[in-house]
Amino acid sequence: MALSLTQEYFQIPVVTRTYTTACVLTTAAVQLQVITPFQLYFNPELIICRYQIWRLITSFLFFGSLGFGFLFNIIFLYRYCRMLEEDCFRGRTADFILMFLFGGILITLLGLFANIFFLGQAFIVMLVYVWSKRNPFIRLNFFGFLNFQAPFLPWVLLGCSLLLGNSIAVDLLGISVGHMYYFLEDVFPNWPGGRKLLTTPELLRTMFDGPDGRLFQEEQQERRDPQQVEEQHS
Repeated sequence: MALSLTQEYFQIPVVTRTYTTACVLTTAAVQLQVITPFQLYFNPELIICRYQIWRLITSFLFFGSLGFGFLFNIIFLYRYCRMLEEDCFRGRTADFILMFLFGGILITLLGLFANIFFLGQAFIVMLVYVWSKRNPFIRLNFFGFLNFQAPFLPWVLLGCSLLLGNSIAVDLLGISVGHMYYFLEDVFPNWPGGRKLLTTPELLRTMFDGPDGRLFQEEQQERRDPQQVEEQHS
């Protein structure tokens, strides 16, 4: 039994496994009073003036004490992060990490103006947004009574926050950053005269993808606009 659980755990894609595990361990450490949320939250003044750099990471790892809110967030994180990594980013771990870096940096910068202390929920909404835009024809059932297509999911989550009396700033932040990534990665390169602006550094490819990552990159290049390919061969 223990062996099968271990095997199942290590079958989870590496980025999803690492991020989900870090979130669970952070929450466990708070529950056991090893650390407190006050040591984790996003505080630009403490980061800059007291060099508490870890807050740039820990503010993405804590979703509150054990309870419904934590379970809801961790399930969404695991589900949509794993689906992205196994589908859209299959064999492209370096590209997935680049998306994490892009989203994390933008959410942190915009969080300066949004007065948000924990940024993990906005990051989850970003992941959900990107997944929903890349799977526009999938139909979802929300808690057994609401049926809709995938692109509406981020807005359904925003509506839930509104109904529960929570701030929608977190949802809007995640949706905004998710749309920026989707536009730069999937929309703009396909426009006439457009090009791919988010280029994964070769160092990341060497570290996380190896030869397989380069094969995927070559396949993507072959799918570019036929006109561009003709220009290269002419």
